[in-house]
Amino acid sequence: MTTFTKVILYTDTDGRAKFREEEVALTEGSPQALLSPVHPSTGYQLRHSPVGFRSQFHCTGTPQWVIILGGQMEIGLQGGVSRVFKPGEHFYSADVLPPGATFDAAVHGHWSRQVGPDPLVTLFVQG
Repeated sequence: MTTFTKVILYTDTDGRAKFREEEVALTEGSPQALLSPVHPSTGYQLRHSPVGFRSQFHCTGTPQWVIILGGQMEIGLQGGVSRVFKPGEHFYSADVLPPGATFDAAVHGHWSRQVGPDPLVTLFVQG
């Protein structure tokens, strides 16, 4: 069976953001165009971030796919772990604040930044 690797940024039981990967089965379509089942979404946003952009630590408000259209995006986690995503790459951002928690930048969330010489262009698909 052919699969698609879904990179997920999530909140673990300790309240910290982490990365994991899971496989999505491509069970639809034809041998020339394998597809996953349709996944619902509620909308999308496009973002342009200039060279030098960097956010503070924050949590994802609404789980969403983040697809890099241009430039490069680095996502940093507590403890110094980071990952760079290039054009055509993606991740599912679901590191929401745990229920009942008050945001603590020393524990929760992630930061993002533009990397390299080109502005960062991203597509966010909520769902």
